[in-house]
Amino acid sequence: MTTQDRTRLFKMPPIVFGGNVFGWTADKKMSFYLLDALLERGLNVIDTANVYSYWGEGNSGGESETVIGQWLHERKNRDQVIIATKVGSPIGDESNNLSAAYIKEQIDLSLKRLQTDYVDIYFSHKYDESVTQRETLAAYKHLINEGKVREIGASNFPLAVLRDAIELSKAEDLPMYNYVQPQYNLMEREGFEGDYQRLCIEENLKVISYFTLASGFLTGKYQSVEETSGKARERFVKKYFTAKGNRVLKALTALSKKYNCSEAAIAIAWTIAQPGITAPIVSATKIAHLEAFDQALKLNLDQEAIDLLKDASA
Repeated sequence: MTTQDRTRLFKMPPIVFGGNVFGWTADKKMSFYLLDALLERGLNVIDTANVYSYWGEGNSGGESETVIGQWLHERKNRDQVIIATKVGSPIGDESNNLSAAYIKEQIDLSLKRLQTDYVDIYFSHKYDESVTQRETLAAYKHLINEGKVREIGASNFPLAVLRDAIELSKAEDLPMYNYVQPQYNLMEREGFEGDYQRLCIEENLKVISYFTLASGFLTGKYQSVEETSGKARERFVKKYFTAKGNRVLKALTALSKKYNCSEAAIAIAWTIAQPGITAPIVSATKIAHLEAFDQALKLNLDQEAIDLLKDASA
């Protein structure tokens, strides 16, 4: 039996929840409310990382995993939830690190925080050019054989690197990155569309795109760069206030009126409809924000709407 035979692909819901908010912009009480509400909706895939969210005031990394672990422990529902976490991205001043030793160390720390003995999907968070892909994939093979990891994924990997990893996996009985996590939204299309998108479709990779709402910009919450001042996501959002950004917001506003829903729902529905996308990652910090999830899952954007957004975000 090969490594590929021992792993399994999960049935993915149409939206994955971005758990970077837990222990940052959503406290423990609100995080539990959100997780309960998501599970009630059947949205049972939670995306997190060992680094989330070290940039928050007073944080050092691991806060998101800790909150999720507390929720899993209290609810006794581990078998109902698919947990995706990541390794390799710098925490503070560190460098990208996908060495075997670091992966071995970090999986145990993540499992301890998550209060579980396995992770469903373990992502290489950022490519580490100082380590061979063979070393990284061999480390994942060991974790899969130990039962600590079920599937692996690649986040933020350059196209050529991802292609090399796939070929290496096929040639040497190493686990394959069956899941891919690129940044993709109406403001950031060029990194995924085209050759990257075609590779994912050809290789049947499950694409879980992130920053679906461009850190809140695509919700229409902020109408000017001044309104982002002092907000938790200021550094992520202010760059979008450009001529293109204004066109996209105008299109979202028009379509929200046409479909009688929020701008966020339109942006989510557009992403879901794109070729190659398995499930976009979306975050929320209030129960009311989940209404956009509900609306998006009921939306069927017509070609005129899709063309309007395509033109505005070109």
